[in-house]
Amino acid sequence: MSFLKKLFGGGASSEETVETYKDFRIIPTLQKQSDGYRLSARIEKDVDGEVRTHTLIRADTIASHEDATAATIAKAKQVIDEQGDGLFR
Repeated sequence: MSFLKKLFGGGASSEETVETYKDFRIIPTLQKQSDGYRLSARIEKDVDGEVRTHTLIRADTIASHEDATAATIAKAKQVIDEQGDGLFR
């Protein structure tokens, strides 16, 4: 199916983007809205052999998929800097 999306202009999804930052993985999971894309990401980290996950969802929407992906990653990095492992409490 992803082959058909790429063939007919669907492009890569943000789900395929994984950014590593300070031992955390940031996986954008943008939510399509009528006015653009809602910023959303899954933040993961391996802790004692277990994958810990935090879901980040913002009210912000951005029209461009690429800009929304970049903004989501920047916001996730900010949250990681502020909360670190506290994200998983």
